[in-house]
Amino acid sequence: MRRNRWWISGFALLGVALLVGMFALIGNDELPGRPVEPPGPPGTGPMSIVTLGDSTLSGEGAGDYEPDTNGLNGNWCHRSNRATVHETKVPGLIAKINLACSGAPSAQVALGDVKQWTESSQAQRLAELTKTHRVAAVVIALGANDDPHFSRTLTQCFQAWFVTESPPCSAQLAKDWQAKIDAMVPKVVSAVGDVKKVLAQANYDPEDYQLVLQSYASPITPGIPEEWRNLNGCPFRVEDLQWVAGDGIRVLTEGLRAAAVQSGARFLDLSRAGLGHEACTGGADASNEWFSRLTVKWTDLGDVDRASHAIQESFHPNANGHAQFARCLTEFLGTHDRAAACLAGEDGNLHAAPAPIG
Repeated sequence: MRRNRWWISGFALLGVALLVGMFALIGNDELPGRPVEPPGPPGTGPMSIVTLGDSTLSGEGAGDYEPDTNGLNGNWCHRSNRATVHETKVPGLIAKINLACSGAPSAQVALGDVKQWTESSQAQRLAELTKTHRVAAVVIALGANDDPHFSRTLTQCFQAWFVTESPPCSAQLAKDWQAKIDAMVPKVVSAVGDVKKVLAQANYDPEDYQLVLQSYASPITPGIPEEWRNLNGCPFRVEDLQWVAGDGIRVLTEGLRAAAVQSGARFLDLSRAGLGHEACTGGADASNEWFSRLTVKWTDLGDVDRASHAIQESFHPNANGHAQFARCLTEFLGTHDRAAACLAGEDGNLHAAPAPIG
């Protein structure tokens, strides 16, 4: 039996409340003789929102990591208790589950044997989750760790700051950036397709859950105080900052938008979400920034197993950023819009502004 379309919003909850009142008035003998399947996801267990993907959703940079993902037995997924999913406030969703893993490529989100920091397929873990939870929303962030290797790109630009006689990193990156994004798109589409496959195999109809693919925000910008464009904060050349915050993020976003269209997912554009709150924009006061600066875990440098991860948190959304992204995501999940962009409102917070999907 096909279930009714289930949208997570205050209107949906209000409708349920009205129906309960009607049934109480007419009495049980007015109801059909067979059980009525509840709207939304099938199965039993708490209504749930689940995030899959890479560091953007795992919570890298937010701190307060789950102990078993903070280097224990080689697991560096860095899933934070302050990650986006835990900051969402969607009516009716009781369980908030984070399956994302820092550095994950699309192949590890998809079905298959690819592992990331010891962890197996996220899609397969989602399949197991459907046995005990009713999955009402799945939010995915991935692609940056495929052909674009966005973290590696930032590292290259970081290295270019040291070698002043070398050309800016963006000079080389710009040459094949579009080709890398084009190669990324089918990998993202395939991973999202596997997520849909495992839900279909668990007897989910497309109307039973919301599927969102989100893009990335630029953690850096050319508009930072010059005195913080160094090892104290953001060691990048101005021209590289301009490229990352400009064409770098723009082309990556459009590739992910295309992937959302091809995979049938809703699209949440974060490309302008961090404007004015990027790393180092606050100068001496970082309290209003939504991204981590160059961050070194000095105590880890003395541990051979942790030393190579001592700067892993750098230039990722911090706890403030995850809270803002969650605010925008919560609003988006409460709409019927196929796509939206996270933009700052007059109150200074992020809101979901309707946007074209293609």
